[in-house]
Amino acid sequence: MTHVLAVRLDNEGDVLLAGPAIRALAHGASRVTLLCGPRGRQAAALLPGVDEVVCWRAPWIDPEPEPVDRPDVDAIVRRIAELRVDAAVIFGSFHQSPLPTALVLRLAGVPWIAATSVDYPGSLLDVRHRVPDDVHEVERALDLARAAGYALPPGDEGELFVTAGSAPAPTQPYVVVHPGASVPARAWAPDRHAELVAALAEEGRRVVVTGSPDERDLTAYVARDAGVDLGGATTFAGLARVLAAADAVVVGNTGPAHLAAAVGTPVVSLFAPTVPAVRWRPWLVAHELLYVDVPCAGCRARTCPVAGHPCLAGVTVEEVVEAVDRLAPLAVAA
Repeated sequence: MTHVLAVRLDNEGDVLLAGPAIRALAHGASRVTLLCGPRGRQAAALLPGVDEVVCWRAPWIDPEPEPVDRPDVDAIVRRIAELRVDAAVIFGSFHQSPLPTALVLRLAGVPWIAATSVDYPGSLLDVRHRVPDDVHEVERALDLARAAGYALPPGDEGELFVTAGSAPAPTQPYVVVHPGASVPARAWAPDRHAELVAALAEEGRRVVVTGSPDERDLTAYVARDAGVDLGGATTFAGLARVLAAADAVVVGNTGPAHLAAAVGTPVVSLFAPTVPAVRWRPWLVAHELLYVDVPCAGCRARTCPVAGHPCLAGVTVEEVVEAVDRLAPLAVAA
């Protein structure tokens, strides 16, 4: 009987991309607990292979971190100690150090820890894995799982997958437009999204506009009279069901792009190249990447410092409509 702790402490999309590696852990362990951050909790609840979710906001991972608080750290150390795990695998991106997390796990008595790390770990890691930077996040996580001794079960091709329930059959085909993004530099302009919804509706498509509760003003502006506004009207699982029934989704490089991949829906990705597409593009699903190649690609900026946001502003509504038409051709009336 082996109890493994999987760790992925950042956003919903990041947690989804760790899903195949977590399934590998579940295939080789009797129990898997996932330690995630509050920004990834909803995605964590949808991953197959996870028996329990523990949520903690790590000040060295969260993009809007609180100060380090000793009682808070002591509390998560006690919580992890109570789990009595046999091993832990810390998943993360190339720019994140796993070592602060590994220290917390050691303080909790975790006896064996694996992580990908470019930094010398001392006694914090039992497996210090190395992997090239320019691999997809899914491959990065799976490579670490293999190094820790866990492989996917036979027949599992490593695609993204969620358990969100079945989507009802739509009464009319539709395309989803998701205008929001967790990082402002990855978002196309609201005016462009509104023009896109109008253009898709003009060619005879039903358009559904989705967004989180704090994006209601944005989705209402984008949907206007041409789209169905579902801003704030779904849970994350509900959004998965909406996406699963769609012909395609137009979305930036943000969590719902990976959620769409997890339910097999083609993605028109307005992919601001603030991070490399080779690491973050939609995984194992039909998709098209739309962006303008700019000298500042790879900047990792959260807010674009260049006037006009050229990497996305250069993408036209017509280009997006054409990409939607290629991925989800309109039915021709007999």
